[in-house]
Amino acid sequence: MALLEVKNLSVRYEVRTPWFQKQRYLYAVNDVSFTLEKGETIGLVGESGCGKSTLGKALVRLENPCSGEILLNGEDLARAKGRKLREMRKHFQMIFQDPYGSLNPRLSIFTTLDEVIAMHCKMPVNERREKAAELLKMVGLTPEALNRFPHQFSGGQRQRIGIARALAADPDFIVADEPVSALDVSVQASIVNLLQDIQQRSKTALLFIAHDLAVVEHISARILVMYLGNIVESAPARKLVSSPRHPYTEALLSAVPTLDGKLEKRIKLTGDVPSPLNPPPGCPFHERCPYATARCKVEKPPVTVCEDHSFACWNPR
Repeated sequence: MALLEVKNLSVRYEVRTPWFQKQRYLYAVNDVSFTLEKGETIGLVGESGCGKSTLGKALVRLENPCSGEILLNGEDLARAKGRKLREMRKHFQMIFQDPYGSLNPRLSIFTTLDEVIAMHCKMPVNERREKAAELLKMVGLTPEALNRFPHQFSGGQRQRIGIARALAADPDFIVADEPVSALDVSVQASIVNLLQDIQQRSKTALLFIAHDLAVVEHISARILVMYLGNIVESAPARKLVSSPRHPYTEALLSAVPTLDGKLEKRIKLTGDVPSPLNPPPGCPFHERCPYATARCKVEKPPVTVCEDHSFACWNPR
């Protein structure tokens, strides 16, 4: 049995409408399904605004799904409430995108970590302090940092503290929501390598959200490609990069620079991303797809599965 099984998950937001009009909804995540095995790293990529962060937040119940299931070790996290949800929270954590806004500036680093440790681990304060020091060592910081405050650290160091906080409850899986996008390029590689090392040592499953396919390929075993709230392609990382089947994935890969700094066969998508308030009929990508046919405009393609590669396209590459 998979550690995490997501079935037909959707997240929607109510849109303010006049009282005499029918209530409208914005679907940020639309009928998403995938599985995450124990110790596995899955990458989630797509343009800004495609629903990646909303999906990640829904998996840790920072957003409430409107339909679908999130089965964690067989228990439905999507419908858990109250005490049951609090008990399940020790099994999953999140690393946030902004290392500056995700830490309370008024709390010392020890207090920041101890809030999580004390909630999920029944131990005296001296043992909790030892655990906090071990967590800092694990992420490459010294125990002396426990008495300091967030403003005394750089962005990369703050993100390391955020990673330590996510590990404090010994979770089964972590959602990393673009953990390197707010950092300098020189720091990004060290954070990605740190996540990879920790994941291999602790066997914690990881959903790594990013818009940089090169970074995602480096850290992930499998990659999910998201467009307008839909998963349009899923495959092992190397297979997806070498043989993309969906035109959107092909366009994303064409924008990744090569080692010589050149872009080969750049695919330029026309038009803008449609509004999720008024999604197009048929395939959600057909308005920008260079291979769209009349069928794409009226029928939404089903998910086609070829061994370990799945895609939703009427005209796969």
